[in-house]
Amino acid sequence: MTLNITDPAILFPGISLLFLAYTNRYLALANIVRELNKVISGTSHHDKNREKQIQNLLSRITLIRLMQLYGILAFLCCTTSMSALLIGFETVGLFAFGGSMIFMFVSLCFAFLEVARSGDGLRLEIERTHPSSQ
Repeated sequence: MTLNITDPAILFPGISLLFLAYTNRYLALANIVRELNKVISGTSHHDKNREKQIQNLLSRITLIRLMQLYGILAFLCCTTSMSALLIGFETVGLFAFGGSMIFMFVSLCFAFLEVARSGDGLRLEIERTHPSSQ
């Protein structure tokens, strides 16, 4: 199989858009954590729902960090692939491109898990405001 230098370049816009989406999700979570801290610091009673929300937020933050990490690895492999192809190392370029695709797949799998967790977070919030909806 031959790989053209423009083939890995196709991933660049997709990776950039994913990073934008990942960063927006991370910033949204940061705002939620800040708001939750304001609410918790203003109350003194123990709330199991809030503890579940905090655990959900912590796991989502971990997932987003993993999404970003594997996205960065995909970007690095893609850049390595293009560089290798540019200087004539087609085999290295092919393997680096394959690595890029694998890392992108892993990043998207973590994104899938994070989206599922965000639904759990909304469910917890609904349960807090409407306990009868459990």
